[in-house]
Amino acid sequence: MLQSRALVIALILLLSTTLPEVQSKSLFEKDRRDLLAIPEAIVSYFYEAVNKVSPKVSQFLSDTVQSPTVIAARQRLAKEANKVSIMFEQLIEKIKNLWYTRILGY
Repeated sequence: MLQSRALVIALILLLSTTLPEVQSKSLFEKDRRDLLAIPEAIVSYFYEAVNKVSPKVSQFLSDTVQSPTVIAARQRLAKEANKVSIMFEQLIEKIKNLWYTRILGY
């Protein structure tokens, strides 16, 4: 039972970055193109809560997140999320341009 819980927690941490980075970033920065900011913050608070209850489990989670497989998956996920974010920003710019030129006639 503990192993399955630890696996679930490790999968949740898959979406996170290192904990100090999460706490130093604003979730609603205007120029931030990171779709994983909110999941990172949630996982950071979860990790802190687990650390208060059981430092051994939090150390296990930290070690799991630092494994090469998890790091590679996080990097891949971050790369793809960044691509989607850039495409979304381009779409917003095209919509703005269309709005100003076609609808408002500027």
